[in-house]
Amino acid sequence: MPRHVKTSRTYDSSARRRQAEANRQAILDTAYTQFLENGYAETTVPAIARAAGVSNETVYKAFGPKHALVRALWERGLAGREPVPAPERSDRMSATEQDPRAVLHGWTRFLMELTPEMAPIMLLIRDAAAHDPEMTALLTEVEQQRRNRMHHNAERLAARGWLRPGLTVDRAGDILWTYSSAELYELLVLKSGWPIPAYGDFVASSLAAALLTHDLR
Repeated sequence: MPRHVKTSRTYDSSARRRQAEANRQAILDTAYTQFLENGYAETTVPAIARAAGVSNETVYKAFGPKHALVRALWERGLAGREPVPAPERSDRMSATEQDPRAVLHGWTRFLMELTPEMAPIMLLIRDAAAHDPEMTALLTEVEQQRRNRMHHNAERLAARGWLRPGLTVDRAGDILWTYSSAELYELLVLKSGWPIPAYGDFVASSLAAALLTHDLR
């Protein structure tokens, strides 16, 4: 009998966790849509809760205030939708790949995977930061996080002797940071109508020209 109770409790606990995660994803999906349709200032937690079919309390318990929802959307976009987070997959690829051009193409594939979801959120944060101090702080944080990641990638290229002569790690990191920006995606894809593959090809070829030694391009 105790064994049966334990199994039942384990099942109930697992079911609750699954339901909580389903609620969390529904809230994030709804918040993403509403933020992009209505803007940050005009979107409210009660409106998100209603559209997601949950209570206000559920939203606040899962995420906190409105700006925390934006942070959660950024973090979800950064990780990607695969079981293994994108930064981990990126590091694994760049550590095992022997061709620097293939590494840059690999990073570009991750950019093509993540940016369609992440760039609109990044642009939302940027625009809201002009009027909201919490979003200003979030913008500073996510941009620094992105800079750190690109510096990390530049260090990997430098460690293998792939950077062109005279190019410092810091400058290489700045170049990677620029080409992976939401603003470039905004200009080429959202405003100019480039298809994602064309955007990816442009980024990969531009990075190779800007970063690699001549014989490796």
